[in-house]
Amino acid sequence: MDRNRKWVPSFGAVLVILLSHMTSALEVPLDLPQPPTITLQSPKDYIFDPRENIVIHCEAKGKPHPSFSWTRNGTHFDVEKDSKVLMKPGSGTLVIDISGEKAEAYEGTYQCTAHNEHGTAVSNSIVIRQSRSPLWSKERNEAIMVQMGVSLVLQCRPPAGLPPPVIFWMDNNFQRLLLDKRVSQALNGDLYFSNVLREDTRSDYICYARFPHTQTIQQKQPISVTVVDNSPEGERRPGFMMPLGATSTKMVLRGETLELECIADGLPTPEISWQKDGGELPSSRMSFYNFKKTLKVSDVNEADGGDYRCTATNNLGTAHHIIKVTVKAAPFWVSAPRNLILAPNETGILTCRVNGEPKPKISWFVNGVSLENAPEDHSRKVDDDTVILSNVQSGSSAVYQCNASNEFGYLMANAFVNVLAEPPRVLTPPNRLYQVITNNPALLHCASFGSPIPTITWFKDIQTSVKNGDPYVIHENGTLEIHVAQPLNSGKYTCIATNNLGIKENHVYLEVKEPTRILKQPEYKVVQKGMSAVFECKVKHDPSLIPTMTWLKDNGELPDGRFEVNVDSLTIKDVTDGDEGTYTCIMNTTLDQDSASAMLTVVEKPDPPTDLELTDQTDRSVQLTWIPGDEHNSPTQKFLIQYEDLLHQPGVWINLTEVAGTSTTAQLNLSPYVYYSFRVLAVNHVGSSQPSQPSSQYRTNPAAPDENPSDIQCVGTKPGNLVISWTSLTGFQANGPGLEYKVLWRQKDMDEDWSSKNVANVSQFVVSGTPIYVPYEVKVQALNDYGSGPEPVVVIGHSGEDLPLSAPDSVQIMVHNSTLAEVHWEPVSLPSVRGKLQGYKVYYWRERGLHDTEEDTDQEEQVLTFSGNRSEGRLPGLQPYSLYNLTIRVLNNKGEGPPSPSKKFETPEGVPGPPSFLNAVKPSLDSLTLEWGPPTNNNGRLAGYTLKYQPVNNTNELGPVKSMALLANETTITLGNLNSSMLYKFYLSAKTIKGSGPIITEEAFTVMDTTRTQPTVETGKGPTEPPHPTSPITQSPHPPFHKVPPVGPAFGKVNTSMLEDGAVISWDYFGQHKNVYVEYIVENSKEDWKKELVNGSHWHMIKGLKPGTSYKVRVVARDPADPTVHSTDEVLVAVPAVPSRQVDIATQGWFIGLMCAIALLILVLLIVCFIKRNKGGKYPVKEKEDAHQDPEIQPMKEDDGTFGEYSDTEDHKPLKGSRTPSNGTVRRDESDDSLVDYGEGGDGQFNEDGSFIGQYSGKKEKDTHEGNESSEAPSPVNAMNSFV
Repeated sequence: MDRNRKWVPSFGAVLVILLSHMTSALEVPLDLPQPPTITLQSPKDYIFDPRENIVIHCEAKGKPHPSFSWTRNGTHFDVEKDSKVLMKPGSGTLVIDISGEKAEAYEGTYQCTAHNEHGTAVSNSIVIRQSRSPLWSKERNEAIMVQMGVSLVLQCRPPAGLPPPVIFWMDNNFQRLLLDKRVSQALNGDLYFSNVLREDTRSDYICYARFPHTQTIQQKQPISVTVVDNSPEGERRPGFMMPLGATSTKMVLRGETLELECIADGLPTPEISWQKDGGELPSSRMSFYNFKKTLKVSDVNEADGGDYRCTATNNLGTAHHIIKVTVKAAPFWVSAPRNLILAPNETGILTCRVNGEPKPKISWFVNGVSLENAPEDHSRKVDDDTVILSNVQSGSSAVYQCNASNEFGYLMANAFVNVLAEPPRVLTPPNRLYQVITNNPALLHCASFGSPIPTITWFKDIQTSVKNGDPYVIHENGTLEIHVAQPLNSGKYTCIATNNLGIKENHVYLEVKEPTRILKQPEYKVVQKGMSAVFECKVKHDPSLIPTMTWLKDNGELPDGRFEVNVDSLTIKDVTDGDEGTYTCIMNTTLDQDSASAMLTVVEKPDPPTDLELTDQTDRSVQLTWIPGDEHNSPTQKFLIQYEDLLHQPGVWINLTEVAGTSTTAQLNLSPYVYYSFRVLAVNHVGSSQPSQPSSQYRTNPAAPDENPSDIQCVGTKPGNLVISWTSLTGFQANGPGLEYKVLWRQKDMDEDWSSKNVANVSQFVVSGTPIYVPYEVKVQALNDYGSGPEPVVVIGHSGEDLPLSAPDSVQIMVHNSTLAEVHWEPVSLPSVRGKLQGYKVYYWRERGLHDTEEDTDQEEQVLTFSGNRSEGRLPGLQPYSLYNLTIRVLNNKGEGPPSPSKKFETPEGVPGPPSFLNAVKPSLDSLTLEWGPPTNNNGRLAGYTLKYQPVNNTNELGPVKSMALLANETTITLGNLNSSMLYKFYLSAKTIKGSGPIITEEAFTVMDTTRTQPTVETGKGPTEPPHPTSPITQSPHPPFHKVPPVGPAFGKVNTSMLEDGAVISWDYFGQHKNVYVEYIVENSKEDWKKELVNGSHWHMIKGLKPGTSYKVRVVARDPADPTVHSTDEVLVAVPAVPSRQVDIATQGWFIGLMCAIALLILVLLIVCFIKRNKGGKYPVKEKEDAHQDPEIQPMKEDDGTFGEYSDTEDHKPLKGSRTPSNGTVRRDESDDSLVDYGEGGDGQFNEDGSFIGQYSGKKEKDTHEGNESSEAPSPVNAMNSFV
């Protein structure tokens, strides 16, 4: 087509209007009138097998259905007159029965015509030819005789068949001849020898031709070739046997395969290479065949034309041949004409754009008739490859044919023009559901038809108009495309088709699904044979899609049997070698799939090596070779070589050496006088193979020993002897028969000759009559019937020891303090030790305390050993104020020498130990009695005791410390002036002139005054609890304090204190049980005992007891691992009755209501007055206020609602925290034990001479108020909790 051709001006506007008709081809529904359309036809070149019927296809559609007719060789072919020809009903397809007929009679060019009232369509011209497989022409092949080294061509020249035959060369046994770069078959079937060899001699070179259609094979007469070497050809440069000359030409059609061939001769055989002059070979479409002698380029285009150079090369030179390739082209479509559907008065255009080389000629036909011969139509205008139809009318429908041809072929196409007036219709089924995977394209179809062509518009969810543009594209055929579908694109879509005759809509639905993804892929497995292999394949998919998991092995189905497929895994049981391969899991849904693969490698122990062979045999070495067994996919890491000594240890295999897994030979070092047999084991990652079969036996000759006995030792075991011992040689080490040992010895540094003795079958020798503990030189040499071993090494040892003769002299003792002494002595002379000096032993023991008159017979003797040649040592851990005795002995390996004369010494006084016990007994309202026992160890003269004590409140705050000095003979004291219901902590230590010893502690409560005090009760709360973090009565020694528990029962004394509705129980407990309970029951009741767990404490508060009721209480200790139960005696506790409380009229509702009726202001004033006056009216103390009218009664504090304490009318000192009525100032008690002072100025610690570090914090906040404001005072029950 001429690209520079210009359209005539009148066509320009028409082309712009008709662009839509040029860009889409619409399918006309078959229920509408339309010209014929060819739907099926046979290929242009039809070669038939004469043994089968001829079937020429011609199918067409149209409305009304078309009728068919045929031409043969350009003239009408009357099908009905030939009984052998049948046209299928409703079709134009011909079936020709050629049985019994000459098939050649039906050869020719056939063309089918399909016709109805709207036009005529024409098929291609179909050339019908019979396939032929002619016989080989009879010829006599002369025997060929050729000199070795020359080139040779054996021609095939097969008969011309239709289609051409396939050529190959075989021998008489139907075996294909072996082709290589020296011997090759050309494209024409000839057999080329670049140079012949003697082995090319044979008499059965046979060329075969196989004809594809008839499936027959014909053979040429055998060719005989004899190669002689009486004057062989020498080496020569390459030359071309085919093609001949320096250049040749080749023409190929566009789209076909270019085949270029170069076959060269030469000696040695040349190598062939290819290149394209002025360009590169098309690597993507290029391939080499016939050992690079043939170059093929597929799908040729115009750029493949040019000069191709083939080069033949050997060591003598090169040869070149250039093949000039030209590319021609049969006509091919650029744009084939397409059907036109036009409405009346519309204009359309048909284009037939083709290309080819040479340029094709275009001819137009209408209804099978050339336009030159067709009736004139003024609405039709033809311009080369274009037909323009203007202002068409009803009844002008027709089929146009475009024919483009050149010398290499033709193209022919039908395109109808159908003039219709039809309202829109949507051909896509309504309510169609489209499902796609996220991120994939979605295509929503809206196939429509109408004339004029309808306009398509789209809406989403009925109301949203869909426009062209990201993410939507509306194609010309009405299809809506979403390039990358997302879940938000799901929904209902409506397409509307519109033309001037009507409107039609259709609804479709889109669902965007989650993709199927393999989250955990199967992994590469290396599994030992016989074990199990598990491949995991965990998948995520859209929950609305039904998944199907499929497993493949090597892209095929899984074998039956040992394969177990689970939801997300594949298990292969009892793996075998045949299970190796690639396993693929495929997860399919109706919309997508995902797959993943993994390899399975089966490994096992290697097979044993075979074919053991011994070579290079000498007396001391041999070379062993073997053939490795199968490695079973696990490389051999090493080979282990073992030997059996058939002479000395038959049946025992010993490891000799190892070599790398890549070796198959080993040089083995041997010993004399051994009957060797070898075997080899292969070792890989899985394990060791079975041993190989043993090698042949190899015996080495005897020789003198190569080594002497090892581990030579010489030591005396008793006075006057020397024992010489060694590790004997094995039979393997003996190197020959008659193994003996020559034992040699002499006294060291005495210049004596060696004494010797030959012994056999023993591993020690005893020399008698030696001096006591003198050094000896010893050596042991091996010898046999063939000589002695190497010179032995000398070993030094000593003869036997005896007990030391003397004791240390000049023993002196220096006492450093009450627990440490140092002893000095004069060492003994070394000859008197009579052995190896090991050290000195100091024996010492305590005879008695200095304050005792009788000796302490229970004291054990203590021993300290000082190694080496020492002359002093320290004696720690002595007991103060004691008398000790001491002796010293010298020590060697034989034993101890005589003791030194005994030496006595005294230790000074020290601090005493802790008192043996401390108990608080007889508690009362304001006093406690303490009892204690003297220290177990006084460590001197006891000078007395120091007692310190202090109160503790419920927040662990410590009160001031009081200290008392007690006489040494005192073991009890009663402390008075104590606060009632108060916890006190006591600290007791003994002292000597050296100072105070460790402290022992005790805690105890004083008894509550239930007749004078009642618990403070706040609204909504019960009685305030005593300080439960601390134990009422405990012995808790402080480091370095010591607690000395009493000997006897697990429980000590039980104390009780009463509350309004409860009781505080305290006790001593010295047991080891883990579970301690307080149990109680109403007196004379038959109910079960109630129990409360109190682990870790020595006191407990029982709450909720009924006032005026007596209870029995006991403390019980139980241990789950010990059936023994420890219990205290039952204690009777009487809970005091609560006196009746006076009810104030001011708190009654009717009175308050009456006041409200009088006046709001008066009501407010009275309420304030009564509240200030009567806040404590609910407590029993109110009765005493009314009865005594004591001027020292403290009013209620306004800030917290608590009450002050009563003062004793007989004691005119106010209580702590009280105020005097005269001046309203707060003064302290005369006592110095106020925690106000302690809390502000103390830190809760004694200094070192007091030996106490307080465990409680000493803190207190102090508020000072002016005027009539009192300082904060606790309620009576809380007196134990506050000291201000």
